[in-house]
Amino acid sequence: MNKQELIREALKARKTAYAPYSGYLVGAALYDDCENVICGCNVENASYGLCNCAERTAIFKAVSEGRHVFKAIAIAGGLRDREELNDYAYPCGACRQVLREFCNPKEFTVIVARSEDDYREYTLEELLPESFGPDSLV
Repeated sequence: MNKQELIREALKARKTAYAPYSGYLVGAALYDDCENVICGCNVENASYGLCNCAERTAIFKAVSEGRHVFKAIAIAGGLRDREELNDYAYPCGACRQVLREFCNPKEFTVIVARSEDDYREYTLEELLPESFGPDSLV
């Protein structure tokens, strides 16, 4: 799957977000080692601490389906009332740490996109340097 297709899936997942409080809709498309795409969206709650980000939704959905090895994620987010995204939606710290649990930080790609043609690409290590992960416990 190419980057544009993965971004397209993230943009599509964004449309399913449940964000009645912030109005900030985020979609994520996670690409695994078997070439599957697992999508997630942000899900808000009146009790704000119980909200879940799109990236973690995708990871938890994938893990619940027995998938544990991932290559890349595309993320697209912005305010509900804007057709065109005017900024990049980077993963929060909690999402970066959850990604680190399952992904090789040097090899895993994080794509933040405003459109299929307007995106930035990073390794997880660039977004979470000197991280703590499973290999820290051996």
